[in-house]
Amino acid sequence: MYKKPGGKVVCVLAMLAVLQLGCQSGEDKNKDTTASSESTQAEDNTGFSRVQGGDTTGMVWISGGTFLMGADEFPDSRPLHKVTVDGFYMDAHEVTNEQFAEFVQATGYKTVAERPLNPADYPGVPVEKLVPGSAVFTSTSQPVSLDNPLQWWEYVAGANWAMPEGKGSSWKGREKYPVVHVSYEDAAAYAKWAGKRLPTEAEWEFAAQGGKGNRTYYWGEELKPGNQWVANIYQGSFPDKNTTEDGFAKAAPIKSFPANPYGLYDMDGNVWEWCFDLYRPDTYMNSAAKNPTGPTDSYDPDEPGVVKRVQRGGSFLCSDSYCVRYKAGSRGKGEVTSGSDNLGFRCVMDRK
Repeated sequence: MYKKPGGKVVCVLAMLAVLQLGCQSGEDKNKDTTASSESTQAEDNTGFSRVQGGDTTGMVWISGGTFLMGADEFPDSRPLHKVTVDGFYMDAHEVTNEQFAEFVQATGYKTVAERPLNPADYPGVPVEKLVPGSAVFTSTSQPVSLDNPLQWWEYVAGANWAMPEGKGSSWKGREKYPVVHVSYEDAAAYAKWAGKRLPTEAEWEFAAQGGKGNRTYYWGEELKPGNQWVANIYQGSFPDKNTTEDGFAKAAPIKSFPANPYGLYDMDGNVWEWCFDLYRPDTYMNSAAKNPTGPTDSYDPDEPGVVKRVQRGGSFLCSDSYCVRYKAGSRGKGEVTSGSDNLGFRCVMDRK
């Protein structure tokens, strides 16, 4: 166990799972949520299946093509390799609180962060301490070593998509903000209900490039083109002082920054986004040349045995002084049942 100041007991597994979210970042145990309109093909050997024929309102058609995927700067994004993807629809922006609320109201779905914790998973922890919650970023009072993310991540009892900062907070008034504290399970359940699916990381990167090719940042070569911030990332001294030069200390409402050439918002920064692919650092060594859907198993040398999926795009915590995983071609990773206040998603759909 890790004991936070004040004596609050926090489960090690819950905290370790979110550490990837700040820097680099199962099966659905809920009842089946029937999609409103979908037609799926047979799954491939990664469990991937296409979803066609639903409502494309609020989505952008991405025509597909061949592109250079990856980034030499990051070991798990090598080698750079050519990939071809078929066309697909993608949500123009991250799924919002109001959209997720419609899903919850229609299905009664409970996110992982809202479900009771199983005492069997946390031997030795008193039952009264096993309170559902999620990880919330909290600035430190002074500069600290960046070697221990537990200094700025707090496991907050009661924090979930509807109460982003825990008891007393609410998503009301933040209808146009991206939904956060969603695990991979939660994102996949929403996508199924909406008649959509989560993007493969190849689809996600192709869309993020916006037809402009492989560059340092998805928007270009300069961090601050025209002396303007074009993505919601961290400015200042991490993690003690965010100068909020871009106007936001945490997540921003959708469409707060310019869209990319395909009409997609926040493909850089704001909140991390779940992708379909299981995570392995060596994925690109054996990646398929057309429509790759990732490896058949997950492996992270930092946490062997923990099932992780790929996350893309970085978040409001990324900066050149700490987390640079918002840069083009970089990859994040996250344990499939964990969420935080800098993690969301968007969906895609295949053309009928």
